Amino acid sequence: MFLSLVFAASFQVVAELLPPEIGLGWTNGWVREWHREVPGLKVSDSSKELPNGLIRVVRRWTWEGTVPLKQVTLGVKYRVPGDSRRLKPFMPGILLYGNPSNRGRTDGRVPVFAGEKGEFAIFEEHRLPMPFALLEDSSTREFSAIHVLPSPIRGEEREDLWWSLGVEVVDGGTDIVMLSGPVGYNRRRSVVKARQRKAMVYDNAYITLYPGQVVEKTFWIQTGRAEDGSFGFEQALDISLDIFKPYDVTRYASMDEIVRSKRAFALSRWVEGPVQGACGFDMYDLRFEWRHLTLGWCGCAATCGYALPVLNLDPDDWVKAQRSLDFLCDVFTDTVETNGLFRVTFDMETGETYGADAAAHDKRRGDPVSCGQALYSILKAIRFAEKPEVKGRLNAVKWRRFAEKAADGMACDILRKDWKEPLSTGPGFMVAPLTVASEIFGKKRYLAAAKKLAAVFERRYFGYDEVYWGGTLDASCEDKEGAYAAFQGYVELLRHAVKVKDAAAERRYSRLARHSMNMMLTYTMVWDATYPPGRLSDHAFKSTGWTVVSAQNQHLDAFGVLTTPEIWWMGDYLKDDRLKKLASVMYRSCFQLTDSSGSLGEQIQQTNFAQQGGMSDVRKLRGGYAERWTVFWLTAHFLNAAAQFAEMGVDL
Repeated sequence: MFLSLVFAASFQVVAELLPPEIGLGWTNGWVREWHREVPGLKVSDSSKELPNGLIRVVRRWTWEGTVPLKQVTLGVKYRVPGDSRRLKPFMPGILLYGNPSNRGRTDGRVPVFAGEKGEFAIFEEHRLPMPFALLEDSSTREFSAIHVLPSPIRGEEREDLWWSLGVEVVDGGTDIVMLSGPVGYNRRRSVVKARQRKAMVYDNAYITLYPGQVVEKTFWIQTGRAEDGSFGFEQALDISLDIFKPYDVTRYASMDEIVRSKRAFALSRWVEGPVQGACGFDMYDLRFEWRHLTLGWCGCAATCGYALPVLNLDPDDWVKAQRSLDFLCDVFTDTVETNGLFRVTFDMETGETYGADAAAHDKRRGDPVSCGQALYSILKAIRFAEKPEVKGRLNAVKWRRFAEKAADGMACDILRKDWKEPLSTGPGFMVAPLTVASEIFGKKRYLAAAKKLAAVFERRYFGYDEVYWGGTLDASCEDKEGAYAAFQGYVELLRHAVKVKDAAAERRYSRLARHSMNMMLTYTMVWDATYPPGRLSDHAFKSTGWTVVSAQNQHLDAFGVLTTPEIWWMGDYLKDDRLKKLASVMYRSCFQLTDSSGSLGEQIQQTNFAQQGGMSDVRKLRGGYAERWTVFWLTAHFLNAAAQFAEMGVDL
């Protein structure tokens, strides 16, 4: 029989699991009508309270009719009463407290949800890296979450049909809904977020029940109140980790194999001339027409100058590191502007330098994301070169000149009284290098600038009205790279506070580092999806440990590799071994799909989304793999993270 569950505890809001509803018929792209009962369709629930306070529920539908029941939609609804505008929805990787950076958007580029009448946001389960939907009251901080066991369901018109999960505004509150296929968002029914800038139609997402057929759906109900200094999504993240336990590293290549493969591929990108002295690591596959050394973001030309000597696999690696960083600093020092930003691309063919858009011959300075990331790599190289056991093997004179000039400009700009706050979290990538520069050069104003910038992010993002966003250059939305920009900076400030024994600063930055890390981790797959025939199923691809890019670009990529040293460090600092184990899985899992040369493509299509290749048929997107775009970050991040682990004395 149906189980009636009402959740009140000591909270003001009473949420409840609603009686079953069965959708019959399909008209104009949606369920024609809902019924509480359908003759011959038996619905029952079984539940169990778990030691961690969760309620595990299995809902079972049994069709006892003698003929097929067609155009059926099965549903589970969990109602949270209250002001829907205060009930902030959180769906990992897709809808982070409603995606406030894009509030008011009505097209399909980025999902949004403000709790207004008529709004809904319902997505395929395979789109969710952590499969839960949460509603959190921004006033009382009470929250309710539904965690699901993701599963496909046999469709009638769609072969690769999965259950969907989402939220929908109703009179007097908001429902968390699970449906046997139907999806939609931004007030459009039967569409999926399939392209970078738009949605695609996903109609006829109904099923047929055959005589004797049984369908079951497993889910967990979590309720609570956000603890002081934290948010409901963080407690839901903890539960998701405990449910799925994404910690098995035995399925993946060893760290030694990964490092050697990525080093070999990095060396295959080494280029020289024709400009005298020009050398370094090309951003693009050498078969491409461009020969660009590009700092930060996609190019990561400075990374090997730091990583190769630390990894110390061959004496010649030290020579290449020295030459590449010397050349980069020779070329770009004179491009540093008064605000510390600099051009980021050197064209090997013409000898010209460019800003963010080399293809357009942009002569302006680079962007804060690329400049911050590049400066951080160079500073780490300086710090390593000046270790007593290394001193004399590397000459950091040119590196120091470049880094000090850039840090001077960044700090002076940020500390100006008329400085304008950044629009997004992207400039957060300047916090970590400014903190490290303050230690290397002994200049307190660098640290003051880092703290001032970090304080902006604390005020704006430690709440519900804004979520870390704008950390990637090909999208404008909530993204893991924006969260990482803040996390990376907070971690360096936390390390500094620990080093100088500043207890107040340590408390402050540990809280902020934990919050930004947790937000970033919600983009991480904690379960293995299954796939239709295609590239991913060809390789028995395991999605655990990979990360969704952003609310706009909803494919998986290997960027999470770069974040693993800080995640591991936080696990050690917080005495949470789960974080250490997760960091190991993230690093090693993301080596999957790497070919024998060490090459890895950028876009893994775990859901109905693509950015490259044939994209006209939504049925042919999921399970694909775009491997042609192999910009250098896909190699550099593995080496960067490995070098940081080596300096920490950690072997994954």
